[in-house]
Amino acid sequence: MTHPTPVREAARLVAIEAARAYVANIGVIDLTNPGVLVGHLMAAETLLMEIVAAHDEPTEGAAA
Repeated sequence: MTHPTPVREAARLVAIEAARAYVANIGVIDLTNPGVLVGHLMAAETLLMEIVAAHDEPTEGAAA
């Protein structure tokens, strides 16, 4: 396991804080509007993918 560089650690924090900020600003959701629900689900999925990507270890080829 490699130790995270300051840049990778910063990317991790940015991704996590973006997700926290999104959740904090959602407010009341109209549960009868499928478009709004789908929009929130898509945004959440994107934020989760960014968190996963920030925590993935770089491959050997990318480290060169």
